Amino acid sequence: MRIFLDTNVLVAAFATRGFCFDILQLVLAEHRLLAGETVLEELERILADKVQVPAVRVGEVVAFVREQAEVVAPTEAAPWPDADADDRWVAAAALVGSADVLVTGDRDLLDVGSAAGLRIVTPRALWEMLRAPRAD
Repeated sequence: MRIFLDTNVLVAAFATRGFCFDILQLVLAEHRLLAGETVLEELERILADKVQVPAVRVGEVVAFVREQAEVVAPTEAAPWPDADADDRWVAAAALVGSADVLVTGDRDLLDVGSAAGLRIVTPRALWEMLRAPRAD
């Protein structure tokens, strides 16, 4: 499965080593991680400015994500009139990268939901989806 992790999921994965870290590990082990240039720029800024991670560590995190993910750089934002500009770029990257699912805690993106032509779920919903028993 091609899984696009939004900035807030990646920040939580690297800043807290909690549930979102488990999600990241699962995606890396069993699926294809997708990321967008906008997400990587936000990740770098938030880790440095808000979480106050040292610059060297921020560089390591961004380099790690670049190495592990298929990084997508759309040429235009998704045409969602009610969405925040950054959200439109995140969605565009997920769409251009042919993501099966976009994982986010961003309420605005979650509210767009399936109307956007993209499956958008919370980290918990992804976990449940990936860990649900499969009918053979």
